[in-house]
Amino acid sequence: MKVIDLTHVIQPGMTVFPGTEPPVFEVGSSIETDGFEEKKITMFSHTGTHMDAPAHIIAGGRRLDQFPIDRFTGKACVIDVSGVEGGKIDVSAVEARAEVLGEADFVILRSGWSRYWDSEQYFQGFPVLSSEAAQWLVDARIQGVGIDMISVDEVDSTEFAVHNILLGAELVIIENLTNLERLPDSLFSFYCFPLKIEQADGSPVRAVATVE
Repeated sequence: MKVIDLTHVIQPGMTVFPGTEPPVFEVGSSIETDGFEEKKITMFSHTGTHMDAPAHIIAGGRRLDQFPIDRFTGKACVIDVSGVEGGKIDVSAVEARAEVLGEADFVILRSGWSRYWDSEQYFQGFPVLSSEAAQWLVDARIQGVGIDMISVDEVDSTEFAVHNILLGAELVIIENLTNLERLPDSLFSFYCFPLKIEQADGSPVRAVATVE
């Protein structure tokens, strides 16, 4: 079995959503002074490779700590959307994977945009689901959608249409995945466990895939 890490490193100065502060690392204790090392890390709940809960957008929506643990793992399939640069991912793109998607719990959209991580290009020009395609995925009764981009909506969106459709149906969204080019076209096992934070609107995750 091969284990593939799909997670960006959390570190000072890392890429974050425009307007969000990057994480701050401070030395809480050191071996020299205290006999042990411990860091104080201050960061927003949607830092790095992370998961959105319905409560992130939907008033009164479900929070991550209200989901059972098995909602964060399952079978996944990839939809390659790298040819939709700067445009909308329409229904035909998701319908093309309908057969394998019917057996999947998670859909992973592979745009290749993670190659722009740590650059300004990462925030612009990436493809996003049309509202119709987002609703098609909801109707497919999956558990969540993962992407290798900063957001399922355009960065300058104020309506958050795709967030509202997916989160409104109590799917989870995993943003800022990486290494998706290493994933097979067939089904694989996907794990994206959030930190167990009370009233969590979102959380960093350690996202991995296993391939037989």
